[in-house]
Amino acid sequence: MIIRKSPAELEKMRRAGLLVHSILTEMKGLIREGVSTLDLENVAERMIRDAGAKPAFKGYYVPAAGGKYPFVLCTSVNHEVVHGMPSEKRVLKSGDIISIDTGVQLEGYFGDSAITVAVGEISEETRKLLKVTEESLELAISQMRAGNRLFDICGAVERHVVSNGFTIVRDFVGHGIGTSLHEEPQVPNYVDKRNENPRLKEGMVLAIEPMVNAGRPETKVLSDRWTAVSRDGSNSAHFEHCVAVTSNGPWVLTRP
Repeated sequence: MIIRKSPAELEKMRRAGLLVHSILTEMKGLIREGVSTLDLENVAERMIRDAGAKPAFKGYYVPAAGGKYPFVLCTSVNHEVVHGMPSEKRVLKSGDIISIDTGVQLEGYFGDSAITVAVGEISEETRKLLKVTEESLELAISQMRAGNRLFDICGAVERHVVSNGFTIVRDFVGHGIGTSLHEEPQVPNYVDKRNENPRLKEGMVLAIEPMVNAGRPETKVLSDRWTAVSRDGSNSAHFEHCVAVTSNGPWVLTRP
């Protein structure tokens, strides 16, 4: 069941979303050669605590992993697609890219967002990968209008990514969001006609999150049971926003 939010609920989700945005903005400013992913984790955890919020990810149980996620951030470097775990041993170097994904619970409602950031100078192909992935998110956001359907969002991502020579990760998808971190519906970044194609209505909120590989789309999960990587070792980019359907069009809750 897709849960539609009232204007008052959307305002609460907006406050959670803006906190996530401030955390990711801080993270982006800290990223440079020599910084460890655990350094980022420590700052983010302090910001969440100081805001009186709860981390959405830390303590989140995932049956496939057989446990609860132990950090407030997912920090996925280079060929890591999603769910990379912060570590003092993972020190960033020039030429890396890092996806930072985080979420919070504030006043009972969740916000969730992700960015991928370059460390120093990166290759032209990798720069294009980040650009195309972020553009695909914006194209999907533009489809978040009452009367459209879920496949309009999925197709917007797929067409832009494929036409630029990259591939869609199919093993992980976006999702509804509200009083739970993950709500219905699932939001693939491609049109899967085996799935339902609900019509978008005012009050629906989706976490749209293109995950795009430079090479093949296949992924595998490492022995830590969390970190998903591209099977062929190619770089991967990830961007995410929470977006509400309103009478005035799309409302991105996770940016000012």
